[in-house]
Amino acid sequence: MTGTAISRGIRLAAALALAATALAGCSSEGKGTPAWTAGATEGTTADPSAGAASPGAPSAAGTASAGASAGATTGTTAGATAAAWKTFADPGKNVSFDLPQEWIAQSVTPAQGTLPGALRIEVKDAEGRYLAALQTGLAPQPAGPCAADAAKPYVVVSSVPVDLPHRGGDGTIDPHVVFRVIQGYKYFGSYGVTNVVGGADGKSCALQNIVRGPEGKGDYSFGDLAELKAFAADQKVAPAKSFDTLAQADKYVNDGSEFANVQRMLMSLKIKN
Repeated sequence: MTGTAISRGIRLAAALALAATALAGCSSEGKGTPAWTAGATEGTTADPSAGAASPGAPSAAGTASAGASAGATTGTTAGATAAAWKTFADPGKNVSFDLPQEWIAQSVTPAQGTLPGALRIEVKDAEGRYLAALQTGLAPQPAGPCAADAAKPYVVVSSVPVDLPHRGGDGTIDPHVVFRVIQGYKYFGSYGVTNVVGGADGKSCALQNIVRGPEGKGDYSFGDLAELKAFAADQKVAPAKSFDTLAQADKYVNDGSEFANVQRMLMSLKIKN
């Protein structure tokens, strides 16, 4: 990416942040307006990486399952959601979530190194295209080292709090459903649930879509990727999204039905303590 393109991207990020500030006093739907930009200061209680609550964001209890079977929208994004929904639950009733009637949820073999009883459920659309995976029983993996000169700017495009079991501690906040973008030669985006802080000063080497689970249960993830990074030009990007501009990422979140459906699915997640 040229210096001119980077400069243009930074100016756009600043403009989006100003727009979010202007909307803070009037928004009541928790829509995915970018509210944080690279350079924002993070803390452990209101973290822009995992997404402090968007201004006026609905409560987790009100958005997780309200009207799911009837196809009512949650009000968290502008895109329309599917008209008919169904509920997936594993045989042991340890996890459940709602998904559009046409989508497919399938249990597959968990990854090596997961805890006993771990689950992996993959979600695909009606055409068989991968959208997300729910993984439980993940062995806790602390974020790796990140040199200051290797960290990349990132933006939280959408963030809504969700009520999920978790453990706290340094580098965590309450769980959120997020869509975040990190800047490389393009802007790379990913959605998921997380309670892990992204990085200091609005920069990070990797953004984890991970929730630190209760003691003894392992961590879990639900999203397209468990970890988002700035990919190299010769690396496979999918299933992460790639955008030429931040405005394209904003449009994906706010105007399209795919993210509206995915966000609603993620917010409906229930995990037995």
